[in-house]
Amino acid sequence: MAPHRKHLASLAGLTLLAGLVSAAPAGADEISELAPLHPVPAPGDGELVHQANGLWFIELESPPTTQGTSESKVDAEQDEFRTEAEAFGLEYDERHSFSDLWNGFSVEMDDAQVSTAREIPGVRAIYPVVTYRIPEVDESVPDLDTALPMTGADIAQNELGLRGEGVRVAIMDTGVDYTHPDLGGGGFPNDRVVTGHDFVGDDFNAQDPAAVPVPDADPQDCNGHGTHVAGIVGAEGEVTGVAPDVEFGAYKVFGCSGSTTSDIMIAAMEQALADDMDVLNMSIGSSHSWPQYPTATAADNLVDEGMVVVASIGNEGATGLYSAGAPGLGENVIGVASFDNTHVRTATALARPGGEPVPYMEMDDAPVPATSGTTDPLAEAGRACTALGDEVGDMTGRTALVIRGGCTFAEKYDAAVAAGATGVVIYNNVPGLFAGGGVAAGDAFSVGVSDTSGAHLLELLEGGEPVTLEWTEQTSTVPNPTGGLISSFSSYGLAADLSVKPDIGAPGGLINSTYPMAKGGYATISGTSMSSPHVAGGVALLLQARPDLDAHEVRTVLQNSADPRAWWGNPGLGLLDNVHRQGAGMLDIPGSVLAASTVTPGKLSLGATEGPATETVTITNDGDEEAVYELSHESALGTHGDTFAPSFNDGSADVAFDSDKVTVAAGDSVDVRVTVTPPARDYEQMVYGGYVVVSQVGGETFRVPYAAYNGDYQEITAVTPTEYGLPWLTRITECAAFSGLECADGGSFENRPDGETYTLEWVDGLPDAPYVIAHLDHHVSRLELVVIDERTGRPIHPRNNIAVSVDHVGRNATPTSFHSYVWDGTYVDAHGRVKDVRNGEYRLELRALKALGDAGNPDHWETWTSPVITIDRG
Repeated sequence: MAPHRKHLASLAGLTLLAGLVSAAPAGADEISELAPLHPVPAPGDGELVHQANGLWFIELESPPTTQGTSESKVDAEQDEFRTEAEAFGLEYDERHSFSDLWNGFSVEMDDAQVSTAREIPGVRAIYPVVTYRIPEVDESVPDLDTALPMTGADIAQNELGLRGEGVRVAIMDTGVDYTHPDLGGGGFPNDRVVTGHDFVGDDFNAQDPAAVPVPDADPQDCNGHGTHVAGIVGAEGEVTGVAPDVEFGAYKVFGCSGSTTSDIMIAAMEQALADDMDVLNMSIGSSHSWPQYPTATAADNLVDEGMVVVASIGNEGATGLYSAGAPGLGENVIGVASFDNTHVRTATALARPGGEPVPYMEMDDAPVPATSGTTDPLAEAGRACTALGDEVGDMTGRTALVIRGGCTFAEKYDAAVAAGATGVVIYNNVPGLFAGGGVAAGDAFSVGVSDTSGAHLLELLEGGEPVTLEWTEQTSTVPNPTGGLISSFSSYGLAADLSVKPDIGAPGGLINSTYPMAKGGYATISGTSMSSPHVAGGVALLLQARPDLDAHEVRTVLQNSADPRAWWGNPGLGLLDNVHRQGAGMLDIPGSVLAASTVTPGKLSLGATEGPATETVTITNDGDEEAVYELSHESALGTHGDTFAPSFNDGSADVAFDSDKVTVAAGDSVDVRVTVTPPARDYEQMVYGGYVVVSQVGGETFRVPYAAYNGDYQEITAVTPTEYGLPWLTRITECAAFSGLECADGGSFENRPDGETYTLEWVDGLPDAPYVIAHLDHHVSRLELVVIDERTGRPIHPRNNIAVSVDHVGRNATPTSFHSYVWDGTYVDAHGRVKDVRNGEYRLELRALKALGDAGNPDHWETWTSPVITIDRG
C-alpha cells in the first residue's frame, strides 16, 4: 500500500528559475478542422423557459454557518427579510429556509414579484428553483463485470484488498431498495443501508403544480434510478459494485416518477451533513447553469465541511458547449463525464433466414418482445420522420425496420404504427447498440439494434425472401464499438465562468446494475448518472486506502492518475478528446491509490487567453526516496464555431516549462512554472486544451488537464435572434405550458412589434402584463429589464428603475428556445416603498451583462428596447 500523503501546507515550495524549455505542439503548424466519422447528434427544438411553477431561491448577504457566519446572525438576517418583505408588500409562501450550506429561502411567488423581491435590503441574488427529471431506463440483465475493469476497480478489490470498508456514501436520488439482497436485504435500516430519509413521498412530482412533498422516514425506492446508482457504488451479490463494503445513506428526493426541485436537494444535502456521510453521490443535474447556482454552492460548502461530493455533469451533449449542469459545476465538486461500456449484455433474437444473432434492447413502454415465436415479416421504412416529409409506406401486418436519426424514437414508432406496423425495429446510425427513450405504450413492440445488425437485415431484405426475427431466451455479451470513448450524451464544458468541467470520466453508457425487486431486480441504464457512482465508489476505495486525504485533495489525486481517451469522432487519428468533454480522462482507481506523487492544482482553468498565460504547478514527492520528474505536453482536440453544434480542430497550444526535468527529495515539493501560448485564432469561439504531463523516471505518469477560451470571451453575442425573430414583446394568456411557440392549453402569445395596452389585471392565473421573451446563445452574468418613461425618455426612477434582475442566467438549450420575463407595472421608490407606475406609455429595455463581463464597461452589455407599451388600469 502506498504511503499516506503528507499535507501540502507543511511542505516548502522551491521555484526553479531556469530558462524556458518548450514542449512543441504535436500537430502541424496550420490548424485543421476535423470531421467526425459519424453524425453528431443535433439539438432538437426547444421550449420556452417560463417560471410557471413560481418557485424561486432568494439568497441573503452573509455566507452560511458552515462558512463561518454565526447561527444568530443568519437567523437575524432571515427574520429581517421576513419583516422587510411584509413592508414591501411581497406576496410569497416560504417553502424552505437554509442556513448550514446556503443562506436564504426557497419561496413560491409569482414571476411578477421578482423585481420587488430583488429590491428588499439584504437580498444578494435571486435564482429560479429548477426541476430535475428522473432519467429514462431500459431493463435488462445484471452484469457490471465489463465496467469495473475500465476503472481498475477489479484490481483495487482483488489485488489491493480494497472494498470501501468504513466509508459512508450518501445516495441522493429516488431512494434505495434496501430489501434487495445485493444491498443488504430485509428492512430499513439494515447493515448496508444504515440511514436515510424520504423528503417527498411516493406521489410527489414537481411537474404537478398541486404536488406537495409528504416526507417520511422510509427511503424505499419506487422508481429504480437510485437503486441502480447504489448498486454501481457498492452492491454485493449477483452484482458487485465498485466498493461493496461501504455503508449507504439513502436520501430520497424524487417520488415514483417525474421531477423534484432544487430546494429539496439542498435540504437533503444538509441532512447528509448531519448524518456524517463521507461521500455524497448526486446523479442529478440542471443543464446549462452556472457554478454559482445554489445547489452547486451548497455542494461546495459540503466539501469545505469534509465530505467528498461527486455529481453527474449531465446528459446534454447533443446541445453543444457550456451544457454542463449544477451541482456538478461546483468549484469543489467532482463533475463526472460518461464513457461507453466496453461490452453490453443484452437479449438476442435470430435473423431468419440464416440464424445470425441480433442483440437488441427494448424501447421504454412499448410491449416487451416474446421469448419465442417470430415477428411478422420485416419491411424497410426508412427514417420514418413524417413531420420532415418522409414516406413510410404501407406497413400493415409487417415489422417496420427504421434507421435512427432525424426525429425522436417516439415519432418513428408512432409513424410506423400509424402505417399498420405490428412491431418497430430501429437500427443505429452510429456504431453500437443503444437504449431508446420516449416511446410510449402501444400495441406494437419496439427494439433497438446496432448498425451492423441493421445492415445485415437490409442485406437479407435485398435477397427477396421474407425476413423475420425469431425471439429467443438467449443473451449475448457483445463488444461495444464505442466502448471506452466519450458517450454521445455526455455534456460539454467549459463552465460559464471558464473553469474546467467536467473533471473526470467513468463508465456510464449501457451499465447494468441493481434495480428494485418489484421491477425485476436488475436493469441497464445509460447516463452520466451511471458514471458518477463509479467515481463515488472509487472515492470510497481511495479513502479506505488513504484516510488522511482531505476532501479537497481527493479530486486532484483522481485527476492526476486519470487516463485521457481518444476522440470519439475518429479514434484512429490518435488525437485526445476535448478536455472540456472528458476532463482528466477515465478514472484509474489503482493509479490514484498507489500514487506516491501529487501534482497540484489538479487542473488549470486558464480563462480567456489573448496571449501567453503562466501558471505554477507543484510536484510533491510522498515517496521514501528522491525522485526525478520529466515534464512534457499532450495536446487535446479543440472546438470552435456554433455553440449548439460545435466543430472540431487540431489546434494545439505551445506549452513551455521553466525546467523540463526536476529532482524532488522525499517528502518535499517543487514548483514549476508552466506557460501556455494559445494556438492561432483561425476560427471563431475556439476552446482549446491539453495536458501537462509529469512523468516520474522509472515510475508513474501524472497529468494536469488545462483548457481555455481562445480570445476575448466577451466577443460572444448572447442575445441573438432566432428564426422567430426574437426578442419579442408579448402578452401571455391562459398559457402555463408551451411547446415551441404554441400554448399546449389553447392560450396564445405572439410578437407585438407595434406595442400593446396592458391592464395589469389577473386573468386565469396570469397577469395581463408585458412579457419580454428572448433567446440566449450564451450564458449571461446578469439579465435586467429597465423601465423607460416614454414621456421623458429616461428611466422611471433615477436609482430604482430595474423591473427584473436575475443573476447568472444560463443559455438556452437549443437555437430556437427562449426565456421569458414579465413586468408587473411597479417600481421601488427612494424610501423602499413599492409603488405603481402611473398610467401612460413606457418602453422596456432588456439588458444582458455578458458572461464574466465588467458591469462598468458599456461594451460588456447587450441591450434591446421594446416598442412602446401602454399601461391602462382603467
